[in-house]
Amino acid sequence: MDLPLGDGTLSISLPSCDVDVARPPGGDPVDPRSAAEEAMETPHGPPLAGLVDSTDDVAIVVTDVTRDTPDDVLLDVLFDHLPVPRENVTVVVGLGLHRPMTDEELRDGLGEYADLAVNHDPGSVVTLGAVDGCPVAVHPAVASADIVLSTGMVEPHQYAGFSGGAKTVVIGAGSESIIRYTHGPTMLSRDGVRLGRVRGNPFRETLDRAGLVGGPDFCLNVTKGPDGFLGAAAGDPVSVVRSLAETAREALSVSIEDEYDAVVCGVGAPKDANLYQATRAATYVALGDRNPLREGGRLVVPAALPEGAGEGTGEQRFYDALSTAEDAASLYESMRAGYEPGAQRAFVVARVLREFDVFVTNSASPDVVDDCLMHARESVEDAVEDGSRVLVVPDALNTLLV
Repeated sequence: MDLPLGDGTLSISLPSCDVDVARPPGGDPVDPRSAAEEAMETPHGPPLAGLVDSTDDVAIVVTDVTRDTPDDVLLDVLFDHLPVPRENVTVVVGLGLHRPMTDEELRDGLGEYADLAVNHDPGSVVTLGAVDGCPVAVHPAVASADIVLSTGMVEPHQYAGFSGGAKTVVIGAGSESIIRYTHGPTMLSRDGVRLGRVRGNPFRETLDRAGLVGGPDFCLNVTKGPDGFLGAAAGDPVSVVRSLAETAREALSVSIEDEYDAVVCGVGAPKDANLYQATRAATYVALGDRNPLREGGRLVVPAALPEGAGEGTGEQRFYDALSTAEDAASLYESMRAGYEPGAQRAFVVARVLREFDVFVTNSASPDVVDDCLMHARESVEDAVEDGSRVLVVPDALNTLLV
């Protein structure tokens, strides 16, 4: 059986185990450019051309290397509908607290629009308003723009239910304040904050309200299945996310009846570049609608980890929290009182580690894994005990176990 590892694949064999495979039904893949062009012709709400004057300054917030969004294609399509000269447009890379993209990554991800791009700095923002008393502050180019647009990937998200929509701007081009508020223990402990849920999710609803303050005014998003892109939607951010989330949920849901000793969670690029992102596979499985593990079970995550824990501010806070903790239970309890933005991933990982062991295999950074209360192994086979009942989830970040 082949699993993703970095930009390639990893072959695994568990002949002594009883193995099931969770493969989502998927759907018929579409060409993202064609889907995006069609979405722009039938948007949720008014068409883009009717929202923009020829003299307007435009900010377009795009995703960073942690998302597999075809930003170059989506920018192409947006520019085809913008009645403004190129020099009126600034492309802001929505980093949140991730590391800046390199010049090479910008060229690879944005193509001919790389020269218009600036990396977001969450320490340099302009406050436009507030939600629930928390300031909504965004990149200066976003704050000063006459209209704010965004790209995005509507994919399962641990807290927002699904990513995309206003999240690209509010978090990606926002401040530490809004990240601290939305990703803090109080918010993450609220009913309805969970993977795969959009309606009735306080985290998503907060992002949407903040989006009315900071933008976007119009977005162009896509969603993916196991075999490729499944669709695109454009226009009002709330409607775009709800529409694509329905498409994704139908394509990505797998019904699970049994319990397992181990779950092997596939990740692959770009999410397995660092431990911060790769641990999503374990938490998505254990904290989704249907946890398939028996008591004392283990999660096995093959991940390349060329960047170790990760190089951004959030990733380093994640590493610091886990690597200095004595055990998962005490870390979780201490973090319930609060933590710095970015460290929320350590909080969620600790929540899982209280009940289950996490093994990370095939990585270039085994020492980092062992530092973070997890277990490094050379291979998946080394991490799974003989005779185990095993569930393999080849694409754990794009599979909803129900």
